Amino acid sequence: MLRFLLVRIASAIPVLIILSIVTFAIIQAPPGDYADYIRSQLINQSGASFAQAEEQAQAYRVEHGLDRPMVVQYFNWIKGIVTKGDFGYSMFYNKPVADVVSERLPRTLALALVCHIFASVLGIGFGIWAATRQYSWIDSLLSGVSFLGMTVPRFLMALIIVYLLVFQFNVSEIGSFFSPQYGGAPWSWAKFVDLVSHVWPVVAIATFGGLAYNMRVMRGNLLDTLNAQYVETARAKGLSGAAVVMRHAVPNALHPLVMYQGVVLPYMLTGEIETAIIFSLPTVGPAIVGSMAIGDVYVTATFMMVLSATLIVGNIIADMLLAMLDPRVRQYGGA
Repeated sequence: MLRFLLVRIASAIPVLIILSIVTFAIIQAPPGDYADYIRSQLINQSGASFAQAEEQAQAYRVEHGLDRPMVVQYFNWIKGIVTKGDFGYSMFYNKPVADVVSERLPRTLALALVCHIFASVLGIGFGIWAATRQYSWIDSLLSGVSFLGMTVPRFLMALIIVYLLVFQFNVSEIGSFFSPQYGGAPWSWAKFVDLVSHVWPVVAIATFGGLAYNMRVMRGNLLDTLNAQYVETARAKGLSGAAVVMRHAVPNALHPLVMYQGVVLPYMLTGEIETAIIFSLPTVGPAIVGSMAIGDVYVTATFMMVLSATLIVGNIIADMLLAMLDPRVRQYGGA
């Protein structure tokens, strides 16, 4: 198993390098940089002339290395990461990129993991419930819910909820994790309840899409498994229906969902990001959009690399889980 893990990690390193190159190139592709943002701010807010603003913008480019070729900027960025753990300096937030990431990424991962747990438990449970009651009204209802969860865009659901909260229920505290009185207060049950009251739309929307996928896959695989010969044999031996389903059918029907764990964390992250952008929560999503808009390249590149790394790590975890469930994967996968 250790060899299997090492092979997967070794094969992931070139992928991560290629992703870093492509990510940095895409971010640098649009015209303009953060110095252009500074120039526009000087002209619009300080009343500077174009020549004065351009002079200061050019000085800023030279000071921060933005005037160097893209290849040089990329290798300097990678060198800082590998040798010093330095992901660059955020020009907009005026602090190291590592500080920006450490402030926002834990919140994002926490929300994504909560959404993943809810989506997995509820989706698998509803999938089993629907499959064991095929063509009943319960199956039809759950299939309709699954269809909506996989087709309705998450940003649209977020916009609808924002509209209802603001214009129908007069909720004013949107865009934060806590009410003002709980911002710096120590943790308590009241503070936890306040947190839930602020983040439940994000959790609900991101969970809904994952729940729909898990339920759809679990239902389809379980229906196929219930018709397998070994399941018929278990029934012929006199086992109860619940024992046949839970002990024989469900473990084998879970294999595709275990493989899905390789992309579920990035999926939940993107779901959280889309929704957090609408709700303006201080997580990864608004930071990515804001940094891209003003050319804060190292913030954008680092966050995109983090999302890429979660996909790679997720696939490695999925391979390990699948290898534990199925010896054939270990045999043919090099374990």
